Amino acid sequence: MSTITVKDGTQIFYKEWGTGQPIVFHHGWPLSGDDWDTQMMFFSQQGFRVVAHDRRGHGRSSPASKGNDMDTYAADVAAVTAHLGLRNAVHIGHSTGGGEAIRYVAKYGSGGRVAKAVLIGAIPPRLGRSPSNPNGVPPEAIDGIRAGVAANRADFYNGFATGPFYGFNRTGAKVLPAVSDNWMRQAMVGDIKAQYDCITAFADTDFTADLQSIDQPVLILHGEDDQICPIDTTGRLAVKLLRNGSIKTYPGYPHGMATIHGDVLNPDILAFIRS
Repeated sequence: MSTITVKDGTQIFYKEWGTGQPIVFHHGWPLSGDDWDTQMMFFSQQGFRVVAHDRRGHGRSSPASKGNDMDTYAADVAAVTAHLGLRNAVHIGHSTGGGEAIRYVAKYGSGGRVAKAVLIGAIPPRLGRSPSNPNGVPPEAIDGIRAGVAANRADFYNGFATGPFYGFNRTGAKVLPAVSDNWMRQAMVGDIKAQYDCITAFADTDFTADLQSIDQPVLILHGEDDQICPIDTTGRLAVKLLRNGSIKTYPGYPHGMATIHGDVLNPDILAFIRS
């Protein structure tokens, strides 16, 4: 296993292969770098060096009872990219990983480290409702996630993966049980304390200043039927805060569209990277 030990002693797992311009993938909650299998295979075959890590307390990284916040997540990514000597990288983040990617680019992306970024169904500028985000996800919904994870995360995660995450709860949806099973496999490997704490990180972190500070081109891809990160309060607001941002939306596509619609998204991302 490829791991590095960061300052507080947490071991961060990563996998990487290929040569060429690096692409760094930031996974969603409560998953692991394996959620990017479709993209890593595609982009490595297109001549890129692909890198994916498991967020602290997720996947194969060590359990983490502390540091489960966006600043630490970004610092962990910075440690991985420094260890691998990555320059001119493209950072791609999904959902919670989109927030992590934006915080990393804003804090560590200068000096030629980052060329571009892509957000897919991502949480910025802020997922949860607040005085500055009155149309965000209501606090009772976030509390429901906390309660579900704490009480019986296996049952809660199963409902998440077989329902709204991939839009399998929609009438007429093509249900893919193996995809939901793989989601569950990734989620249950992680540490419950880290996953529980991450709920606050993805719900309450405000990325407004991060988005406003980034000079690099950023492409936002968002499903118009995203039931987890509603497009009107995330993607469509985030693009307005970027200096060099663009957005492409997909009618009917769900939150987990990078997995079940990779044949559509991957070429769109490739065109952006090569533009």
